[in-house]
Amino acid sequence: MKAIKKSLTEEEYLYLDFSHRTKGCIFPLHTSVTLFLLSYCDCKIFKICLVVTKEVSTDSLLLRDDLIQDVEIQIISRQELPPIVQNCCLPAVVERSDNFCRAGLAVVLRHIIQKSYEADPLKKELLELLGFKKTCLKACAEVSQWTRLCELTIPLAIENFLRESSDQPPTIPVEILQLEKKLSEPVRVHNDDKLRRQKLKQQKADGAGPPLTKGKAESKIHTQETSEELDSASKSLELKVAFSKLTVQEEPATTNREPSHIRKAKASDLPPLEHVFAEGLYFTLADIVLLPCIHHFLVIICKKFSEKLVEFPLLASWYQRIQEVPRVKIAASKCGIQFLHLPELLTTSTEQHPNLSEVPGVEEQNDPLFIGGPRPTMAKLMEKGIEVMFSPHPCPTWTLDWNVLPAAVSPKEGKMSSDRALRKQQQLNNLVYVVTNQAKPGDRIVDFCSGGGHVGIVLAHMLPSCQVTLIENKELSLIRAKKRSNELGLNNIWFIQANMEYFTGMFNIGVALHACGVATDMVIEHCIKTRASFVTCPCCYGFIQNTSKFNFPKRFADQTAAQLPPQRRLIGKQCMCLVDLDRARAAEECGYSVRVISMEPESCSPKNNMIVGIPI
Repeated sequence: MKAIKKSLTEEEYLYLDFSHRTKGCIFPLHTSVTLFLLSYCDCKIFKICLVVTKEVSTDSLLLRDDLIQDVEIQIISRQELPPIVQNCCLPAVVERSDNFCRAGLAVVLRHIIQKSYEADPLKKELLELLGFKKTCLKACAEVSQWTRLCELTIPLAIENFLRESSDQPPTIPVEILQLEKKLSEPVRVHNDDKLRRQKLKQQKADGAGPPLTKGKAESKIHTQETSEELDSASKSLELKVAFSKLTVQEEPATTNREPSHIRKAKASDLPPLEHVFAEGLYFTLADIVLLPCIHHFLVIICKKFSEKLVEFPLLASWYQRIQEVPRVKIAASKCGIQFLHLPELLTTSTEQHPNLSEVPGVEEQNDPLFIGGPRPTMAKLMEKGIEVMFSPHPCPTWTLDWNVLPAAVSPKEGKMSSDRALRKQQQLNNLVYVVTNQAKPGDRIVDFCSGGGHVGIVLAHMLPSCQVTLIENKELSLIRAKKRSNELGLNNIWFIQANMEYFTGMFNIGVALHACGVATDMVIEHCIKTRASFVTCPCCYGFIQNTSKFNFPKRFADQTAAQLPPQRRLIGKQCMCLVDLDRARAAEECGYSVRVISMEPESCSPKNNMIVGIPI
């Protein structure tokens, strides 16, 4: 009986898009990347379904035989997808119960790695793909430019490049230039200082010889059978550290104390660490994502425009080096990737792409031009007659009867103090009142940035005739929410682990309680695109930052904590309200009726504004 139960809980379906295939390249590239990771992990625990976007042709029916060796693939139409998956971008993974879905490339790939390790805990090297503290590509693409580059812009740019390539010299995608520039930047790792001092010591011992050489002959990471070659003095510290990680060895280190001149060297005098792989010294999921994309880019470059290869010496070196990672060649071969043999390249500044210095960096940049503080800004606004104005609360004393609700509905079920649970109940009273007065039978309600499901679970319980969807990119939070839902026996609730931009379904009401920083603006934008009502309580105004979609000035609206002096709290509250009134005006310009309300009681949270928008 236990064996049967285990097999049922482990059965998961992996859905991948398929549009077409050209010269061994599977489109979209997200599918190529996912199949490559499955091959690298030797993962066979998913039932793989290829979702065709057009009429299934005879050629498509033969795809299952040669897409990836040793893996059975089922071909289905989009209409055959489970309802929850039809509301998401692919790739997506769904559990057998059909109400828990993981969607989006980074989320799905991280899940494949985790499940592959759980199936075979001896494969500890798989967890290393998730990087330091398991954060590789964990940040959502909207706020992390590096995740966006790997997950979205490079695959799309390469697809367009392959589609448009002709016999004329091509325009190199700016995303490729960004990656080349990224590979030229110094590496930052958690034990940065220690490794840089070791490198300084090595350079002193070698007569201050050159650091990591980027030529083909010296850029290879050899497999375990030829690992002795890596131990030679000619190899760089970076390569030794990277290789020791790949073979699950201890990182090279000296047992003796460093000489005095090494220990006393200033940090500014230490040599920088250079890239071995995409994120720095270690082979990670980012390399897995980039490899199929860069391979197909280089195939076109080498075939038609080989003279341009010299403009990307670091990318070419990375491509050569990654081939020598254990199991990469085998995995690539199973996916139909035949590696190129590139000529040896050197890395002088004259050889690199002439416009590389003008390419914007990948790391997030804050706006350095904003100078000032809240008081002069507030004074200028008041001079123009712009003041904080609230709409009255529709029912300030209304409350749920928490004492008669099932225990699993209450936030007290979460791991929080009784005082915090009480404040959370007060916050929920405000949202639930507004939503329940708007919702109609059959409505679809989406709880964005749902966390542990405090809002969504209450709404699903209170509105059994509505379909409630929880969207959250943190897996453990959603798992806790699903556990509470199971205890309540709710059958009108879905759980989607994804960034909100991967949710493509139609809905009537969007809700977000304390969506952090720019996430509130993303929720409002998502609702406006769908012409859905929205009820949001913003949070973390200080974390509002410029993204690919939104630009903001610095904000002073986080200064509302109870321990601050009253006058400072008042200014913080006024700033917070002005930010939210600005959000309200933007929604009004899109045809919405919007109110900014202060939640009752105001003590329920320092961030107690509620923005309610209804399409006109």
